[in-house]
Amino acid sequence: MSVKDSAARYGVVSRVLHWGMALLLLWQFLSAGARLLLEDTPIEAFFWSTHKPLGFLLFALIWLRLVWALANRQRRPASVGLPATLGHLGLYALLIAVPGLALLRQYGSGRAFEPFGLPLMAGFDGKTEWMISLGNALHSWLGWTLLALIVGHAFMALLHRHSAGHTDVLPRMWSK
Repeated sequence: MSVKDSAARYGVVSRVLHWGMALLLLWQFLSAGARLLLEDTPIEAFFWSTHKPLGFLLFALIWLRLVWALANRQRRPASVGLPATLGHLGLYALLIAVPGLALLRQYGSGRAFEPFGLPLMAGFDGKTEWMISLGNALHSWLGWTLLALIVGHAFMALLHRHSAGHTDVLPRMWSK
């Protein structure tokens, strides 16, 4: 299997980024669900403690994935149509916006942020209310919207696989 993408299928780098991010996103939604449904339990504490650092990792990976996609844009499999293109653009936009809003909120809070021990943001005295308000207003709502798009993405891939007259897109990202 090629490292780079081809007209027939995605290469190793695209596949590792896609499925690795899928697993991280699953974990993120489990942690958000535990926070929502199992507050003040050991399960919530276990999952929630990883939410911010993994969110930052996803933010870094989406930028890497975007750069990789742009570098391979001439070799990638063709889109199956405008709705698929728009759906993918929506996914990319939300994959940037959701953690970006969380980072904006974190910075505005004045609290330090050191994901995986890396000093990303030094704390400071005071708060920047508009940053906190924007993050509070949109991070969660857009996060659940992202989940809905992801479910739709998976559903459409399966629909294309099992519907006559549709292009089976799953082998592009799944098979050898």
